[in-house]
Amino acid sequence: MRAVLLAGSSHPALAQELAAELQLPLGSCIVEHFPDGELDIRLLENVRHAEVFVLQSLHSPVGEHLLELALISDACQRQGAHSVTAIIPYLGYARHDRRVSGREPLGARVVAELIAAGRVDRVVCLDLHSRAVEGCFPKPVEHADAVPLRIEHLRPTLTLPAVVVSPDLGAVKRAESFARPLGLPVAVVHKQRLSGAEVKAMGVVGEVAGRNVVMVDDMISTGGTLVAAAQTVL
Repeated sequence: MRAVLLAGSSHPALAQELAAELQLPLGSCIVEHFPDGELDIRLLENVRHAEVFVLQSLHSPVGEHLLELALISDACQRQGAHSVTAIIPYLGYARHDRRVSGREPLGARVVAELIAAGRVDRVVCLDLHSRAVEGCFPKPVEHADAVPLRIEHLRPTLTLPAVVVSPDLGAVKRAESFARPLGLPVAVVHKQRLSGAEVKAMGVVGEVAGRNVVMVDDMISTGGTLVAAAQTVL
């Protein structure tokens, strides 16, 4: 069956690189705006009976990129595509996978249902903040793990003695997945979140003195967590 690769406007450079790697031409899809700000999506590619893959990262502005993905998928389905797979390198609201006070929305579930409502048949995500997010989707989810490739990229430049540091408790499992193949110990920074943009490091558990530090986290919003962790281990 014929495969067609399309891309939204969130990361055109990545789309070109992916197309080159797959030796697959990037399908023509125009994403513009009407004067009132509404999206104007037009497919110039014939996708009838094709397996369509749409690359769209859901970083800021998340809502705009999410709606764009849904409109592209809907256009493909209405043209008679056999299936539509959304390739989402970064899934917005992925860390909103649980409620703390019971008074906030379950953002990951809302985004997952909006993607499904856009008539996407399958989703491919890269390094989800939590694997539990897969359970939010009513459609099949494939989870791509980039950790092995990152380890091989890191290995030639690693100078011993070294330690893998998790900047908070939530990243411990990811830090362990880095440390285990490299034969390195793990240290953990305990932090207190003061606001959405401000954190305070409370201390570090593990031996970091005299070691080269490899700090592992899955996302950066303001960099506050990594900065606080780096200052703590120095």
